[in-house]
Amino acid sequence: MAEVIGIKFNHSCKVYYFDPKNEKFKKRDGVVVETARGTEYGVVVTENREIEDKKIIQPLKPVLRKATAEDEAKVKHNEEKVAWAVKTAREKVAARKLEMKIIDAEFAFDGSKCVLYFTAAGRVDFRELVKDLASALKSRIELRQVGIRDETRILGGLAPCGRVCCCASYLPDFKKVTIKMAKTQGLSLNPAKISGLCGRLMCCLEFENEHYSETFKLMPKTGSTVGTPDGKGTVVAINMLKMLVTVKTEEKDGNYTYKTYDLKDIKVRKANKIEELDNSAEDKEIKSLED
Repeated sequence: MAEVIGIKFNHSCKVYYFDPKNEKFKKRDGVVVETARGTEYGVVVTENREIEDKKIIQPLKPVLRKATAEDEAKVKHNEEKVAWAVKTAREKVAARKLEMKIIDAEFAFDGSKCVLYFTAAGRVDFRELVKDLASALKSRIELRQVGIRDETRILGGLAPCGRVCCCASYLPDFKKVTIKMAKTQGLSLNPAKISGLCGRLMCCLEFENEHYSETFKLMPKTGSTVGTPDGKGTVVAINMLKMLVTVKTEEKDGNYTYKTYDLKDIKVRKANKIEELDNSAEDKEIKSLED
């Protein structure tokens, strides 16, 4: 076991562990640490606690110090320069007529380097642009190309559900999302309904998939015949969140009755199976939403 604190850095929802060196830290404390990128400022999100050694990436780096008032002022000054750096970079890109979009900037803790994030359809020759930016920003320049999902993570926004995008609020890493997950969850395969702001399949499809996959196997197939307390009927709809099944039964007079039952109250003859995509034109078109 090792004592650690969890720290987050700018543009990241991921928590990194550091050695507190027997010093106690509270949530939202600012700290200065040494990373692979150099000296950086981070914010404590997990207070001192012990975790298993196997969960730590060795060697565990120590916290250099708790951030002082001078450190906080330096961070604030760097943040205030971001809007100016982005505006200047966009002007230089327009002057060079380059096919790229500057989306954000980040200054190193000591102010010696400015990282500019951009998106582009392909490779961009920005060697001359770097010289222009170094002269204008009076700093060492690093241009970093990011994908469309990373752009949404950096810029943020409200997802179709009305909440802040998962990637911008708490999701530590992007994971593979497939159209099969949407099918398993019984969602409409309308691209507008299952796509996030980035135009790719919504991240929530992946981290909700484990529950839906297990539940889906327990539910009867739509259109299959099942036994109910009121006799045999045909499944017309399933609700995997509430574990409910809507069944159509035929009365003696030839009329049909629709009734919803708990899953435990019906006899399932043929349960669902998670199947691969059909090779239809619609599936191929929707599959383009996958990463």
